[in-house]
Amino acid sequence: EVEVMESGGEAVQAGDSLRLTCIVSGLPNDEYAMAWFRQAPGKEREGVSCLAWKDGQTYYTDSVNGRFTISRGNGKNTLILQMNSLKPGNTAMYYCAAGDRLGRIGCTSNLDSPGPDFGYWSRGTQVTVST
Repeated sequence: EVEVMESGGEAVQAGDSLRLTCIVSGLPNDEYAMAWFRQAPGKEREGVSCLAWKDGQTYYTDSVNGRFTISRGNGKNTLILQMNSLKPGNTAMYYCAAGDRLGRIGCTSNLDSPGPDFGYWSRGTQVTVST
């Protein structure tokens, strides 16, 4: 059974930094992608950043490029999203997702969408950025 668990969301002020952590267990191999999505109230879920696990290639949506960094954590199957220079527009519920056998193509085809090919999702962690 695949499980995805994330943590790290909280209320911060504009300009602050925040680090989200995600751990996935149960995937059978390293041919997968892991990604962060978010959903703000009244809006559709959108991709934030994605990492193809086997080769480490990373992808970002334009609005966070240069401010957010996705990376592997020290633990096995651990994903990190480092968010710097946060803005009120970054306020949303953030979800970690894993997709078996997705890799690079899974990242590029899902990052500008709600992530339909990602089969495993966390429950979400709230990030609130105030002025």
